[in-house]
Amino acid sequence: MDTRRTLLIDAFTDEPLAGNAAGVVPDAAGLTDDQMGRIARELSASETAFLTDDADADVDRRIRYFTPTQEVDLCGHATVAGLAFLHGEGALDAGEGSLRTNVGVLDVEVTDEGVAWMTQDDPAVELVDLDHDRAGEALGIDPAALRDVGADLPAAVASTGLPFLMIPVNFLEHLGNADPEMDAVAELAADYGATGVYAFTFDALDAASTLHARMFAPGAGVPEDPVTGTAGGACGAYLRTVDAFDDLPDEMRFEQGHFVDRPGVVRVRVGEEVRVGGRAVTALDGSLAVPPADEDDILEA
Repeated sequence: MDTRRTLLIDAFTDEPLAGNAAGVVPDAAGLTDDQMGRIARELSASETAFLTDDADADVDRRIRYFTPTQEVDLCGHATVAGLAFLHGEGALDAGEGSLRTNVGVLDVEVTDEGVAWMTQDDPAVELVDLDHDRAGEALGIDPAALRDVGADLPAAVASTGLPFLMIPVNFLEHLGNADPEMDAVAELAADYGATGVYAFTFDALDAASTLHARMFAPGAGVPEDPVTGTAGGACGAYLRTVDAFDDLPDEMRFEQGHFVDRPGVVRVRVGEEVRVGGRAVTALDGSLAVPPADEDDILEA
């Protein structure tokens, strides 16, 4: 029976059992779609990244992403996890590189210190007229906490690959005490054409952080995501569009995950391109027995 090295890697953190966990199969050559899907189900991480050599010698790796139920085209935290692992193993030198995804070739970089960066898609930001009463009821936040800051920072749907409904909140107390009604959140996001709701406040826990965020995407099967790279990139583009700062910082620090006991930090740079970066640490490193593609045996961890 085929055996593959399989890891759980926590992204956007340098401490295990924090941040956002991703499965990583560093050598997925020869695995069928069905086998990759079954491995992802066995690991039960939100996404598992499968890495192979790319047919184009100018591209470093081919990467595919599977949730426990389906293949998805792109995943930020699994990309960071995969890059950090390859660099730590000596399989990827520090510097700029590229990964081929289902949506095209992604420009990436790993620093000497092991921080992985990925370039996001071209940003799109559309300001929206938010019903604060409806949003507050869905999120379990006093609507006054949304109106207060909303007078200066309008809500918007922002995307650098996936669309998120950006909802500013005045204070961390209100964001931390949010008690979302998931069906209502899913309907709210869907009505604005968004994958999920990214609620944030500049009232952060760490003085070095730009903001504190929480991301809810129950319509996509993610009630609350610990740390969200794609939403962080979208928020960076949003902050530039609404002129949230007199001078946008060269690098922003978005903290997330503390209210689900998975704290992490997404680094965001907004220039000609939007880039998202972070560290990652291996939490579990082992092997997985993979039955032949034509068998129905349960995977054995």
